[in-house]
Amino acid sequence: VQLQASGGGSVQPGGSLRLSCAVSGASVDSHTIAWFRQAPGKEREWVSIIASSDGSKLYRESVRGRFTVSKDNSKNTVYLQMNTLKPEDTAVYYCAASQGMVAATTTGEYDYWGQGTLVTVSS
Repeated sequence: VQLQASGGGSVQPGGSLRLSCAVSGASVDSHTIAWFRQAPGKEREWVSIIASSDGSKLYRESVRGRFTVSKDNSKNTVYLQMNTLKPEDTAVYYCAASQGMVAATTTGEYDYWGQGTLVTVSS
């Protein structure tokens, strides 16, 4: 199973980016897919999760209302639309896949990881 994250870049505060996570070797419909991020000097934290059990979506409180996770089964890709970006959103963003069906929020629950894509929010 391979995950390829893309779409990062540099934007000004208030801007938007859409991250993509292309999955191969597994179906996004049968795996729980999560987005995590890691800022310099900080631990990796979960951002948003889409569970395979029922398609339910979970958002970290700090991004709720600004970020939207979605998936396209036909493209086997999961997206993270990020709006109204803030400097504190600056981090390397990773997508991860779990064979579990629930929206787990800890890194140890995820079996496969993408390589990360850098998001920088700065004026």
